[in-house]
Amino acid sequence: MTITYLFAGLAIRDRDASAAWYSRLFDTEPMLPNDDEAMWQLVGTGSLYVVVDHERAGAGTVTLIVDDLDATLEELRARGFDLVEPIVIPGAGRKSLVSDPDGNQVWFVGLN
Repeated sequence: MTITYLFAGLAIRDRDASAAWYSRLFDTEPMLPNDDEAMWQLVGTGSLYVVVDHERAGAGTVTLIVDDLDATLEELRARGFDLVEPIVIPGAGRKSLVSDPDGNQVWFVGLN
C-alpha cells in the first residue's frame, strides 16, 4: 500500500466558530467546500478538515509534528492560545496540547 495524501478530520459543532479558531491556530484561511466543512492544507500532502457532527463533536485528536516546538509554542501563545506546558515523550521528544472550542485535542510535538 502506498499512501499519497492524508486527509484527517475532526467533528465540531459550529463550522464558522471552528473555522475562525483553526484559522487563527494555523495562521491561514480555510477552504470552505460547503456549509458544514472547513479545510486547511497544512503540508504538501496533508490536510485537516473540520465537519459539523453534533454527536461526535469534541471527541477527536490530531497530532502535528513541528520542527521547533519551543518556537511554535511561543508563536501560538503570542496569538492568544493557552497551551499546556510541554511534557516529555520518553525517547522521542516533547509535546504540548491545545483544545479547540469543542474539546478536540490538537497536540504539537517536537521530536528529538
